[in-house]
This record gives sequence, C-alpha cells and structure tokens, in this order.
Amino acid sequence: MFRFTKDERLLRRADFLRLSAAARKLHTSSFIVLWTPGETGRRRIGITVSRKVGTAVVRNRIKRLVREYYRHHRDALPSIDLNVIAKKGAERLDYHGVCRELGPVVERLAGLEC
Repeated sequence: MFRFTKDERLLRRADFLRLSAAARKLHTSSFIVLWTPGETGRRRIGITVSRKVGTAVVRNRIKRLVREYYRHHRDALPSIDLNVIAKKGAERLDYHGVCRELGPVVERLAGLEC
C-alpha cells in the first residue's frame, strides 16, 4: 500500500527536461512544483535538490521527507508527472513542515481533470 515503486518515479533525464520545458509551476516558500499531465496514465514524481541547498546528508533528508509525503498523499493526485524542486531553506523543514508546504499544492492539483 505504501510502496514507492519504480513505475512511480521519474527516472530519465528526458522526462525531467520535458517537465522543465512544458510544465506548469506552483511555488511555495521552500519548493517549486512542476507538473504536466502524465504520458503514462499514472502519477509519477521526481525530486530535485541541488547542492546549493546543503550537503549530501541534508539533500538526502529532504528527498526522504518529500518521498514520505508523496507516499501518504499520492491517492489524492490525478495521473500527472510532477517534479518537486527544493529551494534554499527547505533544509530547515521537518515532516510536518513539508506537509504544510505541499498540502495546498496537492489540494490544488487534486482538483485537476487531466
């Protein structure tokens, strides 16, 4: 039920480039969320955290928190491809902070008909 399988991940560089070129954006104070209607008919997520945000330990922690949020809230999302990009300042968030940041984004995306 709470698995995060390979089918749910954006893995190829071409997918990330397509998202950055043609996606719609939603901004929060700590994240930028890029999304487009899914090509595969299912929801997929990619998480991008640059070196500007922090060390490898910090970047991996942010990715773990976003993945955990996605696993618990993916059923609310339509079949879209999305990329969550962490901004500087995301390193200060805990899980509840990630929920507060991404909650309104997921609610807005949940209302989409793709």
